[in-house]
This record gives sequence, structure tokens and C-alpha cells, in this order.
Amino acid sequence: MVHENYSAIIIGSGLAGLYSAIKLSQAMPNGKILMVTKCDLGESNSRYAQGGIVGVLKENTADSVASHVSDTLNAGAGLSDFNVVKYISEKSNDVIHDLIDLGVPFDRDENGELLFTLEGAHSVRRILHCNGDATGRGIEKRLSELVAQNEQVVLKENTIAVEILKENDACKGVVLFDGTNYSVALSSVVVLATGGIGQLYKNTTNPQCATGDGFALAYNVGAILQDMEFVQFHPTALAVQGEDANHLISESVRGEGAILVDEKGNPFMHKYHELKDLAPRDVVARANFEEMKLSGKDYVYLNATVIPKEVQEKRFPSISAMCLKNNIDMTKDFIPVHPAAHYFMGGVKVNYDGRTSIKGLFALGEVSSTGLQGANRLASNSLLECVVSAYSMAEFVQKNIDDELIEMSEELKKSLKKYSQELGFIEYDTDVLKSELQSLMWDGVGIIRSEISLKEAQSRLNDLKAQFLRNEKCLSIQEYEFKNMLTVAQLIITSVLQRKESRGAHYREDFPLTKEIAEHNCIIKEQGELSFVR
Repeated sequence: MVHENYSAIIIGSGLAGLYSAIKLSQAMPNGKILMVTKCDLGESNSRYAQGGIVGVLKENTADSVASHVSDTLNAGAGLSDFNVVKYISEKSNDVIHDLIDLGVPFDRDENGELLFTLEGAHSVRRILHCNGDATGRGIEKRLSELVAQNEQVVLKENTIAVEILKENDACKGVVLFDGTNYSVALSSVVVLATGGIGQLYKNTTNPQCATGDGFALAYNVGAILQDMEFVQFHPTALAVQGEDANHLISESVRGEGAILVDEKGNPFMHKYHELKDLAPRDVVARANFEEMKLSGKDYVYLNATVIPKEVQEKRFPSISAMCLKNNIDMTKDFIPVHPAAHYFMGGVKVNYDGRTSIKGLFALGEVSSTGLQGANRLASNSLLECVVSAYSMAEFVQKNIDDELIEMSEELKKSLKKYSQELGFIEYDTDVLKSELQSLMWDGVGIIRSEISLKEAQSRLNDLKAQFLRNEKCLSIQEYEFKNMLTVAQLIITSVLQRKESRGAHYREDFPLTKEIAEHNCIIKEQGELSFVR
């Protein structure tokens, strides 16, 4: 099998991956960095982030680190790590200005001053944005340009990482598959920046590539994963049919004054929380879910007509265009919306700089669990976590890891033999299998959970696993994706069953109360079994 050495390997090309490539190339000026992506450069959850990125900037005198830390801890429902939250908040000023220096075009007023907006559960305006409501796309476009121009970065698109190689409890590289051929990339630094798990659910704002690959890779190599029960459901995804189904309607629309209403135009969020439409996302998602049950419809409405037309045109050009495409005029019509799987708070357990429990393996962004997001992510903290962790990871690598040549040992060669073995040809329709998995997760492990729904989901999942006879090697990228989805679904269901309380985005109707002491669920693969560790 062809193999090659690199100074660092980055799996994923969203914001965390792109910024990692830029900062690692600065930290390792003579290094060769490999970036691997299943899709095209920049295709990721980050691209579809509309609202913005948190920045606690010195020029925003209305804001402070203390205020942002307080808001984040309140949203995190007891599972956010104070020291991590404080570190990331303090570091945001430096990192945001670094992005500005790199040419990221954050929106400014007529005097050239940065513009800040408000989102749910934030106490002040601290959200920076690009092109009104296309922040993720704006940041990624600029960073993708820089990565494409960077001669240190080798890019492999339409390629999936199928295994992380480990020897003597240290990371040694990855096995790659381009749909036809396997290859090995060797390095003592491997960065998982693979994004989230949205495609495990029937309704999701996530792109097709969000199949949980990084979680499965880390779990299979023996890394510790944390809080896999915490799936955040965004309360307002566009409830239409066709290719625009579940298109995100940013929380910043409510930040600018839009309100959730029933079909008669009556507001209802006052029944569920004192902050009404700007309550934390888990509260709003459950409220929408309850109102949908009451009405018998699969959507509620968002009334954005209260926002002046000129504000809509400036702040929400992408959302307005998407609505118009579906015959909805935001200035006159209510927007049909429903909850959808959006963001994953759990993940590979890491320090603030992305270090996992495996030496040389890092995890950044949505695939990681730093302790920032806790049980319920505060809006627009996700993009901030991506860049601060990437910035800090590159600093750690520069100070602590030598750019060494990895030898292909006999042990590593032995572990690769399975990829040269012939598979008996069984044709799987992965689209059908994925649809069944998405339905069982939505029905049983969704917004409101119970022992009964979870056991039913677990039974259906076991049936799917029995149908799909691929334990290691697969025939296609789609099969590897589905194999990863099965692994991550099992981790989520097992963790949900373990947490017998309701906390943040995790709500169990059979355990509606929140325990006084907040504890993390950590899970690791030991001798083929799931084991909980504290």
C-alpha cells in the first residue's frame, strides 16, 4: 500500500480544518501538511452557519469576558468548564483580529466600525457577521482561498479517512480511501476536524457530509468520548418540501425582533420561558415541538414581518432569497418552521487546545468536547471554539512536537492487511439504510426521549447492524459513512440511556428533573465493549 510522510494531517475542511492548516503552516514553516476532505474544499457545517461568530472585543465597550462567560455557563446547564470558557472568551479578541488580518470581511457600518448583533441567551450584542446572514460562508471563502494558495498544504478531496493508526499509544497516521484505492498517510500529528452528526437524523440543517466520521475514528482507536447524549435541535428550520427542506432560519432573525406564532398569529413563547423568543435553543425547540403536537401540524410559524424591510434586506439577504424561492415573502408572510438536528455538544474529550487522550491525536470544532458548550451550546460560540482551539493547537504543536519521520513498522503493516483482502460482493442500498437509521433516531432519540422510545430505537438499530455485514473493510465511501453512522448512533443511544435526568438539550420525559450535581458521561472502547469512565 502506498504511504507517505507528512508533518501534520488534517481531516476535514471546515473552519477548524482550514484555520488549522493556516496556523500549522505558520508554526511549521518547513513542514508539509495534508488536508483530507470527503467533499470539496470548504464544504462543511461551518459554511452554513448564518448568524455569526462570538467576539468579545476590546472595542465593544458594552461587552466583557465576565458577561460572555456568565452567558455561556448559563446556557451550558452545569456541564461547561469555567476555565475553558474563560480561556476561549479571553482569546477571542486575538483570534478575531487575526481573522481580520487574514482578510475575513466582517460587516461594518458606514464609519468602518464592526457591527455586532444579538442572539438568544446573549446579554449584549457581541456576534460578528459577514454578508448579513452568510457568516460561515464568508469566513470559509477567505480561508479556503488562503489554503489553496499555500504551497505547504497538500489537498486530497473526495477522500475519506477510514482508520487512525496507533502504535505504543501514540498516533502514527491514517488510512485513506478515495472510492477506488487505499493509501496511508503517516504523521505524529493528526487533527480531526470532521464536524458533526446531523445526518443521523431525518430532519437536519447539516449538509450531506455530516455523518459522524470523526467520532467513529476516535472511538475505534481508543480515545475517550464525552457527553454523547447532547444533540442540539435548532428550533427554526424551513418547513418546506424539496431541496430547501430544513434550510436554517438563523436565530439572529429572532434577535432582530421576529416572534414565533401559531397559525392564527398568536405568540406562544411567553408560556414557556421569561425570555420568550430569545430563550435558550433547547427551550424554544421543545416549545415548537409541543405547539406542533397541539395543532397537529408539522410546523409553527416565524413572524418576521415585524422587522423593517430595510433591516431584512441588509441583515438577511440569503434567508430572504431562500424564502422567496419557496413563495414566502418575509416582509408579508409568516415563515413555516420546525426543529431540526443542528449541532452536537458532545464529542471527543479534549483540552482547550484539542489534545485527546491519544498522544498526537487532536480534535477540533464540533467533533470535539472541550467543555465550552456544556449541555446546550450558546448561539455562535461554535465558530469561536473552532478558531480558538485551532490557534492554541498550533501553538502546542510548535512548542512540543517534533516533525519526525514515521517508519512503517511490522505492526503497522500487519494492521493494514485487511485492506488487501477480497470482500464477498453484497450490494447494499446505503440510501435506504441511512433513511431507516435517520427515522429511528428522529423517532426515538430526538427532542423528547424516554426509556420506551430509546429501547425501541436500540432494537431497530440492532436490526440494521445485523443487515449490514461490514465489520472493517467496506466497498465504497457511502458504506464507510453508514458504518460510522451505526457506531455513532449506538454511542448516542447508550449515553442517553445512561443519563437519567433532563439537562440542557437532553430531555427525558420519564426523568424531567435536573440532578443537583452535574456529571459528564465519558465512554471508551475497551475489549470491544462500551465502558463508562469518570
